[in-house]
Parts: sequence; structure tokens; C-alpha cells
Amino acid sequence: MSTSSSSLRDLYIDPSSAWSFLPPANNGTNPPVPKDPPIAPAYQWSSRPSHNSIFDLNPSLGTAESSGSNVRDLFKTLVASAVLQYSSSAVSMPLEVATTLLQVQWVPRDTGDPVTAESVHVDEDHDDALSDSSGEGDSYFADPNATPTARNQPPFRTDEQGYVIRRSVLEEGTRPEYIIPVGSADGAWGMLKRLLPGLLTSTVTEILSTTLQPLIDAFLQSLFFPSLSPFHQPPLILPVASHVLTGFILSPLDLIRTRLIVRSFTSRHRRYTGPIDALTQILRDEGGLKGIYLHPQLLIPTLLDSAIRPLIALSLPGTVASSLIGPHGSPDSHPQTFAFSELVAACLGLFITLPVETIRRRLQVQVRGTATPLKACVELRPAPYNGMVDTFWHILTEERSDLPIRYPQRRRRASVVKNKDGISKKEEVVVEEESLEGEGWSRNTGLGQLYRGLGLRVGGSVFLFVLALWGGGVQADSGWTEI
Repeated sequence: MSTSSSSLRDLYIDPSSAWSFLPPANNGTNPPVPKDPPIAPAYQWSSRPSHNSIFDLNPSLGTAESSGSNVRDLFKTLVASAVLQYSSSAVSMPLEVATTLLQVQWVPRDTGDPVTAESVHVDEDHDDALSDSSGEGDSYFADPNATPTARNQPPFRTDEQGYVIRRSVLEEGTRPEYIIPVGSADGAWGMLKRLLPGLLTSTVTEILSTTLQPLIDAFLQSLFFPSLSPFHQPPLILPVASHVLTGFILSPLDLIRTRLIVRSFTSRHRRYTGPIDALTQILRDEGGLKGIYLHPQLLIPTLLDSAIRPLIALSLPGTVASSLIGPHGSPDSHPQTFAFSELVAACLGLFITLPVETIRRRLQVQVRGTATPLKACVELRPAPYNGMVDTFWHILTEERSDLPIRYPQRRRRASVVKNKDGISKKEEVVVEEESLEGEGWSRNTGLGQLYRGLGLRVGGSVFLFVLALWGGGVQADSGWTEI
């Protein structure tokens, strides 16, 4: 009989080092009284750790084994994180640009009727007679060998209908303002920067936010609760405070991002050429660091917006989930329910965060100090707002929500009338439809202006929920297993 090449000694386990589920003998002595663990708060909120893209890509960077010799892996991880964040920002940036433009657009109730061009009949014979009598003296004393001046020539050549004929696509005077100048975009990268303004600023903001917030949270926890057990959640005020501090530190980047999105696309009215130029002009003309950090029209909306978002994101999903599955549920035991709870919480939170975000965007596009008003690609309010309450009140009382605006349509009806001689004569009768003014309550309130982009945000939340259900799922062998 053949023997195995391995020895049974390799399978031997020392009884002293084996797992023991029974308490050891006390030999007649009193067992030590265990210390009471720290009392956990009564509320429940999401226990998922803060997302950090750098440590997710390379978890070994957060261990003690990775010392200063791991600089190469750190650099590769930073580059990969930046590329991933830039790609995700490029995908979501069109929706953010559309939402921001809708939020800052000023739509007054009394917009007026659009001016329609009326046909003007010109008597050619009468004009010819006047031209012969008026230009007779000039042509008599004119030098036939002289070069014609610009005064005697029209500024642009026109066709028989009066439209200007473009002699070159490089002419700035005859180019419509909605057309991007030819040759101004250096390849696909230059065109992408034109179509996605603020993309680089958004990427840098997201990277810094996901990196600074966990560091500030860990610092606050070590400062106020150094002896807190890892199995107990810290108070809710700590992660909210870390988000508020992060939003305050990165508030100039958010201001620059909004200005770059709202600026005019035409080269003649474009105020900023990029993020660095925008930061330089804002620091120079709007009060320096004190102006962009501590101005009441920027500081109060920043603190409020930075506090409401994490407060809703951390507390509301747990509240919704506890109402569905009870207070003892967890994301590990009911992942689908908690995913649905996060969807419901995100949709409900939009009714609170969107008005605050809209007011913040309106105040960000206002210039302060010695800066000239911003030339935007959408209509802005001519008079500046005085604060958050003033902005909220004027949006409700001055603007309308029935978008798109419909105007009364005018149509022409031709009729044929015969006179006494039997000759038919065609006449045009203008029939104007009834006015649409005063139809619906949405025209008399600006409540809808506070929720511009609500459909886009809800659609994005539903899309992420479907992706989580489709690509997620609970593994059968996941979790702790006792033998």
C-alpha cells in the first residue's frame, strides 16, 4: 500500500491555539467585570464608509505596509483616479450644464409679445426721382480717377432682397453670434472644452471633495471621540460637519464652475478664458479671498447647501428603510430594500435641496465689487438680489412657471371680392387668435423656477437604481461563516 508524501503532522493543531467558544475556568476567583461599551446613539443612519476613489483603486495604500517606497503605485493610482473622475464628469456634465442654465435663467411674468417684421412697401419710382435730383451735384464735382470711399459704398454687399452676402466665413461682422468662429477650436479637445464648460473645474472639485472629506471626518472623530469603538457609529454631526468644512474650502471652485457654465459662448462677450483666468479676475475685482469666502451672498448659501445634502443623504435612507422593514434591518440583509430606500430618499430630498441650489446659483452669477456685469448665454435678472430671502421672494413673485411660453398666433386668411365691373380682387384679412394670458396658475407664480432640473435629477436617480439592481446582488457565500 502506497503511503502519502505529506505527513499528518502538518494537520496537527495545538489545543491552546484552537478556537474556543467556552469561557475559561476561573479557579474560584471572580471573573473580571467587562467595561461598558460607549453608548451608541439612538438614531440610525447609513453606516457605509465615505467613498474615496484613490484608496478604492489601490487598497494597499491605506495599510501600514505601504511606506515611502510605494510612491510609484501612489502616482499610478492618482492618475487612474483622475482619469476615471474626468470620464464620469464628462458623462454627467451635459445634464449639469442644462440644469444650471435653467436655474439661473430669469423668466419674468410680463415678457411682452414678440415683435414681428412687417412688410414695407417702397415706391421705386419715387426713390429714383429723389436720387437723380440729390446726387446730381455730387457726381458733377466728383473726381473720376479717385478711389471710391467707404461713405459712398454700403458697409456690406446685399442681395436683391436686402440680405447681407457674406464674402468670407472669417468676417466677424457678418458672422451670426450663435456660430462658433471657424478655426477657433483646436481639434476635438478644443471643441469638447467649448461644449462642456467647467468640466475640468468639476473634475478637480470632485477629486478634492472625495479626498478631503474622509480626512476631515477622521480628524474630527479622533479629536472629539478618540476612544470610540469601531463597532459604534459616531454622532451624525461629525460627517455633516466634515461635509460643511469641505464645501466651504472648495466653494471658490464651485463659484468658478458656475461662472464658466453661464458665460457667453461668443468670443466677443466671453469674460473668462478658463478657470485660472476666472479665479484671477474674481480675486482682483470682487474683494479677494475675503470676498469669495466670507461675502454673505456666497457664505450663507454655501454653508446651508453643504449641510442639507449630507444630512438628507445620511439620515433619510435609514428612516425610509426602517419604516419598510423595521428598525433591525441592515444593508447586508436587505440590499434591495435599502437601494430602494436610497432612491426614495434622493427623490424626496430634491424638494428641499433644489430650491437652495437654485438660490445659490442665482447669487453666484451676480458680480460684486468693481466687476462689470456678466454677459451670460441666458437671460439674467437686470437688478441684483440682496440675499437668499430676497432671491426666494422675487423668484416667487416676479417670475412664471408655464414654460415654454406660448404666444397668441396670428394667421392670414385670403378672400376674393368682386367689384361692380366683375373684376375679382384678392384681399387679406388678418385673424388674431384669442390671447393666452392668464391661463393656468403656473403663469402667476415662480414656484416652478425653484425646481428646474427636477426631472433630470429624478431620472438620474432612477437610472442609478436600475443599474444597482441589474449589476448588484447578494452573493451566496458572502459574510461571516462559523464552523
